[in-house]
Amino acid sequence: MKNIFSILFVAVFAFANAQESKESSNRFFYELTFKPKQDSAKVDKVITVLDITDKNRSVYQDYTVISQDSITKIEMEAMQKAGVYKDLSKSLKTPKFSARIHKFYPSMKVEYVDKVANGMTPVNIAYTEDLKLNWKISNEKQKIGEYNTQKATAQYGGRMWTAWFSSDIPFQDGPYKFSGLPGLIVKIEDADKNYSWVLQGNKKIKEYNEFSYIETLMHATGGKPKELTREKFDKTFNDFKKDPFASVRPMMTQEIMSKPMPGTDGTIGDLMKKQEKMYKDFYNANDNPIEKANSITVGSLEKVGKEKDKK
Repeated sequence: MKNIFSILFVAVFAFANAQESKESSNRFFYELTFKPKQDSAKVDKVITVLDITDKNRSVYQDYTVISQDSITKIEMEAMQKAGVYKDLSKSLKTPKFSARIHKFYPSMKVEYVDKVANGMTPVNIAYTEDLKLNWKISNEKQKIGEYNTQKATAQYGGRMWTAWFSSDIPFQDGPYKFSGLPGLIVKIEDADKNYSWVLQGNKKIKEYNEFSYIETLMHATGGKPKELTREKFDKTFNDFKKDPFASVRPMMTQEIMSKPMPGTDGTIGDLMKKQEKMYKDFYNANDNPIEKANSITVGSLEKVGKEKDKK
């Protein structure tokens, strides 16, 4: 029963994977403005972070969960002291994006990691790309905030991107999968302004851990990412989005489902239904991905899936 409570609790936060880490990092904060729905002009915003560590790698992720570490720590300590479960989803914000993206220096090989469930165990799945964007650097320059930047353009994921990089910041990196310019990317957006990242600031992290307090505390590691092909990754993750508890449901007998959930007015079954709705609401909230679904990227070349199917 303890394991059941654990997986249901972890589901509140979803999207977790953890490891012990002793690093320092330069953390760059990017405000991401994006259109989650293809048929709507409504935009949303979230703070994301690019952590460039002293171990020859960078980590890009949504900052939402990490930013709530102090609140989460207080709530968790209170729960441990009282010995009762509390649904923290009522007091904590949910991230907009669940994936983490690792880039490994100096090759800048990209590893895209997300999480699915195998029974009651969280599992990390990943695919890797040797991504070499074909940047075209222009002589056009612009002052963005405190940064002197220069313009560059490239095509990726079925979109045309315009980036502004600063050679004053000696990292050839940027938000999401973007890298390969002679300086840090300060701003990047696609031609239709579906996605736009702007650097807001940075700070030094002396004892860096890419995972939030709750992820580390719950040991929701998911283990070493299981490397898949891009096609297998997409299928596995799409199946998970359609039915997040497919692997858990066979274990949940009617007796278990009807048991009261400590600290709530409902049953374990009620909580599962709530968590399933949270998962589906999360994934259904965005039907306008950064990389268009019909584009397949190989190195610096892109093939449109629909055109490929016609051959």
